[in-house]
Amino acid sequence: MTRALYDTLASPASQREQFRAGEIPVAVYGLGKMGLPLAAVYAEHTGAVTGVDIDERVVEQVNAGNSPVQGEPGLDSLVDSLAADGSLTATTDAGDAARDAAIHVVMVPTLIDDANDPDLTAVEAVVDEIATGLLPGDLVVLESTLPPRATADVIHPMLVERSDLAAGTFGVAVCPERTSSGRALADIRGTHPKVVGGVDAESGRVAELVYDELVDNEIVRVDDATTAEAVKVFEGLYRDVNIALANDLARLTDEFGVDVREAIDAANTQPYCEIHTPGPGVGGHCIPYYPYFVLNWLDVDVPMLSTARGVNDAMPAFVVDRVADGLAATDTVDDVVGVPDGGATASDSAPDAALADATVTVLGLTYRAGIRETRASPGIDICTELTDRGATVLAADPLVDAAGLAATDVSVAELPECAPDAVVLATAHEAFDAVDWAAMPPAVVVDGRDVLDLSTTEHRQYTVGRGWS
Repeated sequence: MTRALYDTLASPASQREQFRAGEIPVAVYGLGKMGLPLAAVYAEHTGAVTGVDIDERVVEQVNAGNSPVQGEPGLDSLVDSLAADGSLTATTDAGDAARDAAIHVVMVPTLIDDANDPDLTAVEAVVDEIATGLLPGDLVVLESTLPPRATADVIHPMLVERSDLAAGTFGVAVCPERTSSGRALADIRGTHPKVVGGVDAESGRVAELVYDELVDNEIVRVDDATTAEAVKVFEGLYRDVNIALANDLARLTDEFGVDVREAIDAANTQPYCEIHTPGPGVGGHCIPYYPYFVLNWLDVDVPMLSTARGVNDAMPAFVVDRVADGLAATDTVDDVVGVPDGGATASDSAPDAALADATVTVLGLTYRAGIRETRASPGIDICTELTDRGATVLAADPLVDAAGLAATDVSVAELPECAPDAVVLATAHEAFDAVDWAAMPPAVVVDGRDVLDLSTTEHRQYTVGRGWS
């Protein structure tokens, strides 16, 4: 009995049975916060998965039944049980895993370099290893988010060249992850429909068969691999552009003299309107990067994507501007632009002058509450902007420290004693609910997440999208 799924004479029912019985060995390359949950889901369905990672500590932990990925409900116990019964093992030897596997699942990141160009280095390194063990009938599945045409123009030709196999003797499909940190297992199992697309019809068929076994939701099979790549990128582009609209509107709060968040909520009661939520910026490993998968990958001009990136990248500076305005007004006329009972305006030079003498605490360095991820985090950009303008910066985050930043780590309990001149809430971690605002001397507070109500304190509060209160 063949162990392959691509281009075999076996019936689909027989192929499904082989897959479920563990007769089609699987290798998952990349055991990070998305890769390990994916490997675990494959393992619980097949009992025959090898996870591959370059980090020896990750491999040791998985083989010991411990999850190196934190904050994923159910993952710890699942990895423990799968490692115990041998359904999931791990190795640093990608070539060895490739030689043993018939399905190769790539889940390593596509990053951007210092010039914001897409960097396929990690994906290409894995593909190079897979090619050394690729056999006729194997299937290569790319779950990594890729720039449209990367599979057709780069990955597939690379596999053909380095494996010495002819195109059409093995399958390649793009099945992009649609997963969020903190709910990875649920998302992989089928929170959303699963999109699959192959470089040829047989690749698409086999990918659809595999994921129909793994996913409880529907399978959306698109025409080709490029379309599947575009689907995932388009999702990120939609969110980046929509958030940029919300942030642009939020910047008009004072000019309109209205609560923009309230106006957005009311506008969204119309079924054709779905404006997102404004905030201090856009972070994480996805949304801030995907526009460059078009802008700096293809030879095209997409002005809306460029504009949206500029708007969202400017929000940390906008937040710092509000801190500066509040401090300058406090130092001069005890009122600020936009405060209903005020209207006084500090001089152009006063805001930065006030910052240069100020101590500012930034609450939150991760890009999202409860997630240990700092890539493109607005909180870090706010710290940098404050430091560049001369402020003394204190940073508090329950999940990460301020190592590498020009900021001093503080805890929530220390905040009243620090007596900062201003506080910025950049990330709404639950731990910040314990801040004793009443015990702190009056300060300018800029809330980027609309979670604070300091109306019973003496703090002067600005909320992004609502204005001064």
